[in-house]
Amino acid sequence: MKRAVQWLKSEPVLAISAVLALASCLVVPPDAKYLGYVDGRVLALLYCLMAVVAGMEQAGAFRRMAAALVKRSGSGKGLCLVLVMLCFFSSMLVTNDVALITFVPFAVLVLAASGQGGLLPWVVSLQTVAANLGSMLTPVGNPQNLYLYSRYGFSAGEFFALTVPATLASFVVLAVLCLFTPARRVTLTAQNDEGPMTARQRAQLILCGVLFCVCLASVFHLLPWPALLAVVIVALAVFDKKLVLGADFALLVTFVCFFVFAGNLARIPALQNFLASVMQGREMLVGAAASQIISNVPAAVLLSGFTENGAGLLMGVDLGGLGTPIASLASLISLKIYSKAPGANTGRYLAVFSALNFGLLAVLLALAGCGIL
Repeated sequence: MKRAVQWLKSEPVLAISAVLALASCLVVPPDAKYLGYVDGRVLALLYCLMAVVAGMEQAGAFRRMAAALVKRSGSGKGLCLVLVMLCFFSSMLVTNDVALITFVPFAVLVLAASGQGGLLPWVVSLQTVAANLGSMLTPVGNPQNLYLYSRYGFSAGEFFALTVPATLASFVVLAVLCLFTPARRVTLTAQNDEGPMTARQRAQLILCGVLFCVCLASVFHLLPWPALLAVVIVALAVFDKKLVLGADFALLVTFVCFFVFAGNLARIPALQNFLASVMQGREMLVGAAASQIISNVPAAVLLSGFTENGAGLLMGVDLGGLGTPIASLASLISLKIYSKAPGANTGRYLAVFSALNFGLLAVLLALAGCGIL
């Protein structure tokens, strides 16, 4: 019983998605149509990207890059800018949750080592915003982008035409916000030095780098996803069997549960008509609002069954990652890491986080609604 409670605390979204899927099965009993609910391509791409990126992170690639950049920053403003932009740009390729898992702990160490612990709530909040906004640029930046890219059959040109303006605006806003960081002199200690990379780490990094390029080829429909899955599993298993298990399997199962839940809801005529009418012409606002309650990944899966306006829904769930801590699963990662930092003040963090997120959400939604983004 104790283990079950601990599991529920560690994977609340998975637990909720499983309950919703099972409940929907009582309304729509399992039949042959269930086989069409799950998008195998999305699951395969997610697994491959997560496993490959986990291998790169394990080799120390991101920590070394961060350490090298941080050493060149000489003030609080410069340090904040580097830590925030690391999350912003890395999330475009390695997903927002991986960026935060990698760089928020690094920020905790660096700020503590430089005597800047008081900046943690501000810097970590900005890092979280940066990861959620930077990740919206590419199809592989976050799970909902990958799903919607596949679901609506966007071309690369169509997708980037939607995401580039919002990403550029986000970059400018984040850079300006970093200027409000106190301009204190920063001196780093040697404890943040990663040391020389071993031959095995180099080999692992090269392998994962090549496999990441193969993943991108499949994302842009240049390689069939079954071939990608086979190549990634075999290559990782030959190098190190443990790398095959590097993906976040809880997230994969969560996707399956929401596929089942959304598929069943779409087969309930009254609910289908209601959601379709609510969504009509309001895809962006409904997507952003739903994200605040059930987070943007399940919101994307659920609402995509009731509209063909993929552009509006994409912008809604991407911007909807701002707001409450549960609006994006990645935001919960930052909160969890910060709460364990020495001298953490969770109440202060949530106050800073909420003010920053809801302020930016209102501004970006207004700009998007006016057609500026």
